Amino acid sequence: MASPINKKVLQTLAELARLELQEREAGKLLQDLQKILDHFGELRELDTDEVEAELAIDETRKIFREDNERKNTDLGQGKESFPAKEDGFLSIPPVF
Repeated sequence: MASPINKKVLQTLAELARLELQEREAGKLLQDLQKILDHFGELRELDTDEVEAELAIDETRKIFREDNERKNTDLGQGKESFPAKEDGFLSIPPVF
């Protein structure tokens, strides 16, 4: 099966990502992407009919915490040590 990625596709992807690729970089990247896609092709050939899907690796691990109000939290703490304030807000230099 022919690789779904070629120089033209790579150039389109680079333009979409706003990347400027040198010819040498493009050649190396093209080879790497072809190897990655070939690997996915090998994985696609594996028989996974008997494999049960895993929804969570460790169902006993809780990844979310309760959204409770925390005690002893002072949102204004540290404001007095900020170098510049204006109208009660922290003032920073302009970014642009």
